[in-house]
Amino acid sequence: MFRLVVITAPTALSEEPRLLAALLAAGLQRLHLRKPGWPAEELAQLVEALPTHFHSRLVLHGHPALVRRYGLGGLHLTASQRAAAARRPALLPGQTLSTSFHSLAEVAHARRRYDYVFLSPIFDSLSKAGYASNFDLATVRTFLQKRAASPTRQPQVVALGGIDSQTSKLARTAGFAGAAVLGAIWQSPDPVAAFRELRVGLG
Repeated sequence: MFRLVVITAPTALSEEPRLLAALLAAGLQRLHLRKPGWPAEELAQLVEALPTHFHSRLVLHGHPALVRRYGLGGLHLTASQRAAAARRPALLPGQTLSTSFHSLAEVAHARRRYDYVFLSPIFDSLSKAGYASNFDLATVRTFLQKRAASPTRQPQVVALGGIDSQTSKLARTAGFAGAAVLGAIWQSPDPVAAFRELRVGLG
């Protein structure tokens, strides 16, 4: 099943807890809390501001101790954290581990420790000016088809970069397990309506 993932805006937003809770209430199954540079205390406050019944759908970028403390859905490692991690971080049963890659070669060599990985930028970024894709979608489709035919367990691959109502359909057709959305949500005057439009467009 193709899954939509939403990544938070990198900076604090007005009424952010209300907006995030509304997205989750609208059916969002995976919300990545990505706040570069935020100390653990501020991230903890954001988590605590969200209803506890949504905690299992939250994935925190970094801070494995907070992931365990609040029983969150998973942990996402940055490139530097991934390089420093000699083994899979200690997580609770059912909590996922993910990371981000920027080439097919990195995905091909991904260790089995990851449940899913982001691959970006698949399309030209909506939120980062000048962050253009260097992927050929036909090549990506062939790569993903070969992985799907492999009997060994491998991380699912989620498309990131330039995801909107049109490109999300292309990502699904290419064989991605899901798409991670950033700009199309947070550049909209109504993030919840933008999310609903994406879901409807995928059928």
